[in-house]
Amino acid sequence: MGVMVNDFQERFYLILTGIFIASLVACNLIFQKFFTWNFLGMNFELSVGIIAYPVTFLVTDLISELYGQKRANQVVVSGFFASIFTTLLIMISINATAATWSPIDNETFTKVFGLTGPAFFASMVAYLTAQLIDVRIFHFWKRLTKGKYLWLRNNASTMFSQLVDTSVILIILCSAGVIEWERFYSLWMMGWIFKVLVALFDTPIIYFCLWALKDKIQPTSYLEEH
Repeated sequence: MGVMVNDFQERFYLILTGIFIASLVACNLIFQKFFTWNFLGMNFELSVGIIAYPVTFLVTDLISELYGQKRANQVVVSGFFASIFTTLLIMISINATAATWSPIDNETFTKVFGLTGPAFFASMVAYLTAQLIDVRIFHFWKRLTKGKYLWLRNNASTMFSQLVDTSVILIILCSAGVIEWERFYSLWMMGWIFKVLVALFDTPIIYFCLWALKDKIQPTSYLEEH
């Protein structure tokens, strides 16, 4: 028997979906700025887009645990179409001629928001591949462990899918000439290590959320997945 649906359960699902889509769209809008982060003596050169992107994996893991694989995949697909729609709006805005008194001129606007073809293609391919893998691995471990060891499926799914995401997007961008191949290894290593650290950090967040929601939402059983 499936989990009884209640108003709070559906409202919380919509909130998680909103956070997921907002994080994903933000990544595609802000990725062109890079920053340096010092951690344990290591200097990471990272796109600011990497700050928001791990949130999407936290949300899909939460949705997977609370609502099941089907609804997690629905959010992933919704995020894909939201990104395409956002990109279309940006393209239209770029082609709208700025007024003479506009604080932001055409050149500045295009430089900040003008997603290059290869960058957008790489982002979407990496996004779909990594997110669908994340959901699939999460539920694979959930069934294998019979619903036990949440920390294992959370970290195993996120770490592997983030490895795929980082690899796919850098391979496409380097192949297209957007990023020089000599930067591939350093960006790949720094990007993945950062995402692994975030994955470790989000595990207690998931446990806290499940504890806080234990009287309001009953997580789906591994027996209900198929």
